Amino acid sequence: MVRQSEKAAKPVIRRGPGSGVVAKLALVLLILAVIITIGYQYRGYLPEDILLAILGLFAVLGVFFGLAVLTGLAQLFPGARQNSFAGPFIDQFPEAVVITDHRDRMVYANAAYGRLTGVTDGGSPPSLETLLSEEPESSETLYRLTQSVRGGDDDQEEFRLAHPLSGKGEARWYRLGARFFPVTDTRAHTRNFNIWQISDITEERQEQERYFKELQKAIDYLDHAPVGFLTSDGQGKIRYLNATLAGWLGIDLAGFVAGTVRLSDVIGGEGMTLIDTLAAEPGQRLSETVEASLRLPSGRHMPVTLLHDLTGGRDGHPAESRTVVLKRAEGKGAETGLAGQGRFFDDTPMAIATLDRDGRLLTTNARFLAMFPDLLKREEVGRGARIGGLIEEGDRQKARDALAAAADGQGEIAPFEVRHARDDARHFRVFVHAARDCGPDAVALVYVIEISEQKALEAQMARTQKLNAVATLAGGIAHDFNNVLTAILLSADHLLLQSRASDPEFADLVEIKRNANRASGLVRQLLAFSRQQTMRPEVVDLNDVIGDNRMMIERLTGGSDIRLTTDFARDLWPVRTDPGQFGQVITNLCVNARDAMPDGGTLTISTRNIAAGAVAGLGLREVPERDYVEIEVADTGTGIPPEVLDKIFEPFFTTKDVGKGTGLGLAMVYGIVTQSGGFLNAVSEVGKGTRFIILLPRHVRVGTEETVEAPKDHKGQPIASAFSEGNESDNEAPREEDMDLTGQSAVVLLVEDEDAVRRSGKRMLEMRGFTVHEADTGVHALKILEKLEGAVDIVVSDVVMPEMDGPTLLREARKQYPELKFIFVSGYADDAFAKNLPEDAKFGFLPKPYNLKQLVAAVWEMLREG
Repeated sequence: MVRQSEKAAKPVIRRGPGSGVVAKLALVLLILAVIITIGYQYRGYLPEDILLAILGLFAVLGVFFGLAVLTGLAQLFPGARQNSFAGPFIDQFPEAVVITDHRDRMVYANAAYGRLTGVTDGGSPPSLETLLSEEPESSETLYRLTQSVRGGDDDQEEFRLAHPLSGKGEARWYRLGARFFPVTDTRAHTRNFNIWQISDITEERQEQERYFKELQKAIDYLDHAPVGFLTSDGQGKIRYLNATLAGWLGIDLAGFVAGTVRLSDVIGGEGMTLIDTLAAEPGQRLSETVEASLRLPSGRHMPVTLLHDLTGGRDGHPAESRTVVLKRAEGKGAETGLAGQGRFFDDTPMAIATLDRDGRLLTTNARFLAMFPDLLKREEVGRGARIGGLIEEGDRQKARDALAAAADGQGEIAPFEVRHARDDARHFRVFVHAARDCGPDAVALVYVIEISEQKALEAQMARTQKLNAVATLAGGIAHDFNNVLTAILLSADHLLLQSRASDPEFADLVEIKRNANRASGLVRQLLAFSRQQTMRPEVVDLNDVIGDNRMMIERLTGGSDIRLTTDFARDLWPVRTDPGQFGQVITNLCVNARDAMPDGGTLTISTRNIAAGAVAGLGLREVPERDYVEIEVADTGTGIPPEVLDKIFEPFFTTKDVGKGTGLGLAMVYGIVTQSGGFLNAVSEVGKGTRFIILLPRHVRVGTEETVEAPKDHKGQPIASAFSEGNESDNEAPREEDMDLTGQSAVVLLVEDEDAVRRSGKRMLEMRGFTVHEADTGVHALKILEKLEGAVDIVVSDVVMPEMDGPTLLREARKQYPELKFIFVSGYADDAFAKNLPEDAKFGFLPKPYNLKQLVAAVWEMLREG
């Protein structure tokens, strides 16, 4: 493969100063042709000697011009020659270069510019103005630089683009530089050019961001280290101290100003005298251990050991110093060597060890041994135990590289992360430093911090954010789909009313309506996942809810090979949830358990109380400490692989064969549990089975009232009604023969921004004898009310509309017409908008999608209450 530097890079644009020579030469030839033509036409009018004289003159001029070209006195193509060094250098230059003239026209662009803009060989790249004018940041940068170079100033700026200059992709950072460049030709004519240089600096920016994050982490670790640390200049003024030392000294870091506090202000006794006697050779470093005491705000002294490191200046005076401050017991002096630090070495919460050149553990503190109790024992330290045996095999190379760097005396060794040798869930961050005064064989000093909980929280946060993002998307899709289904159901009802059972299209209409109702079930599952479905929460005993659904569960999971067992706790705490929705949760989990046990097994449903103090023992970091009721559905089936377990709650994700599952069952379970204020977790082991653990918060009554009250309708009942499920069940809905509107002339104002839904609803209500006025926005509805002077019996309004939503329409309309009846129609949960209404607001609620019977029943029931 030929490297890019070896390719013959050619400029994509080159227009030299002599680019107009061809046109001039053509003009001269044209003039000569005209003269010859004229001479030929009028040759009879001129004497022969005159014609010969003219031809002789042209011959002399031609010979003279040819000799001038040969001798260099004249150039046939002026400006065609180029500098033999500058031209190829710019053509091969790795960064994009563009040259423009005084009119901002491109006269040159090198091959790198073509690659940057994605122009293939032979293509014409876009100008800088065209390339950078699409985004405000880049266009403003180009404008400022253009103004600078026009004023004769060189400048450069950086900007960010949402997509690369070459086309689609991730955002990129670029640096654009401009330089004014006047050129004087051989005729002393000066022409002004601008040289533009553009570079992709995305990697440089990313490296800066990584460095900044690592620097912040390092500062955070230093600030919260279990030892004090400070730096001072040659005059003994403290330039920096960490939070630990500041806490000991009672110094507020937020108000600390570097240089305002001196070493002598905080170090008492003989310690400052000993420090003053230390002197390092010019350009050399000196490290000493000093016993001293700190002056505390209370007036007391804290005995400390100072590990003082100073650098000698070129003039022999101290340049700067760095000091580690260690607490020590009263009357106890420091000993030589890290292991000799005794109490500090063993009591520090950070795991510490020293290693030899081969990675063998020479010394460790107690925390290090406690971190790897299953892999390391105290008697093994110093007898050949290696640090590589403590970490996962794939991470051992990191440790070897860091150890080699420490053995070579490298000052800065980047920290790295490793995993436990036997438990991938345990993660550690390791800091390696070159060992000093740690023993004759020690070459590296290692600090280890366990970050398993941090890693788990990061993974949990990423999973939660992913599910929340998908839930938001699913809720939006369900809302829009509800409008479509409502129009389909109303239109199907209208056609069915006009058809007879014997008509050929009657069966197709019934099939359309049946499938629309099936689709509405999928929409309800999406709304459940997005926590936006209508719920009727009640204070219930989950033992009773599960018991009421046991017959259905046995029927769905029935078979001689599957045994259903229950283990219900006595005195189970009450919870607040929708019993119907929670019954679906249990049913879905049991059906999934049945599918996971094709060869039979045991399905167990159990309940128990979990006190707040026992929550931490569950190992669920995202669950706050409070009282919960736990429901567990466990099977002895095939189990769920780890790579699938994190995806099971995502909508439309399924491992079943095509046609055997929608992938919405567990998504709906997740949404219902979450909307009830609970938590859902799955624990599985391949070949042994799966446990779904549900935690619902314990409901606590305050006096005689419940802590949370469901939104009420115009009758003081929960908003959700028999129509909330969006099906065709008539269990509690009024019968058609009871909805007698004879003699009534009810006026309905239908407010809906979806044209298809509004037209279908108007037509259906008019067929049942209502007088219907329609409006596409809340503002339009108020104008109709004003025009009719309030002569409207009931308003049926969508909730989410442009300009003015439904709740705002209710508030504005009832200012003039306080007795006006309202029915809200929405695909979202009722409590999503009820909280935006006045507490005493009375209204009905009809969830989307709905059919003709449900729409008419809702209007009829509201009017009957009048």
